[in-house]
Amino acid sequence: MKTPIFQPRTDRETKLIENTKEEFRAILTERLNQLLNEANKTVSDMTGEVENYPDPTDRATLESDRNFELRIRDRERKLISKIREALERIEDGTFGICEECGEEISEARLKARPVTTLCIDCKKKQENDERLRGL
Repeated sequence: MKTPIFQPRTDRETKLIENTKEEFRAILTERLNQLLNEANKTVSDMTGEVENYPDPTDRATLESDRNFELRIRDRERKLISKIREALERIEDGTFGICEECGEEISEARLKARPVTTLCIDCKKKQENDERLRGL
């Protein structure tokens, strides 16, 4: 098993690892704040809106737009949960370690998807298994 990306190997690397942890913490915290602000904005917009359209087409469009917005916010709610879990993994030292095989998750993968819990090989295997089961 490889040494995890955030486990110090030498004293010199300790500072680099701490900087990398802080970089990911900052990225995740910024994204979390953006999502929470959007959620608050949506709630205030929807509770503040008391629009009454006499035309059925206009009402249908408004309802469709609201449903679309709520679906987006539901996806973002799930992402918020994943971001909080990633921040916890940074704190407990398991960030960057694949939950399936225990190997290091590449830094490039973490930069592309900081909330990931699987290395690319395990993720590919999971997707192939899902495809075979028809999920």
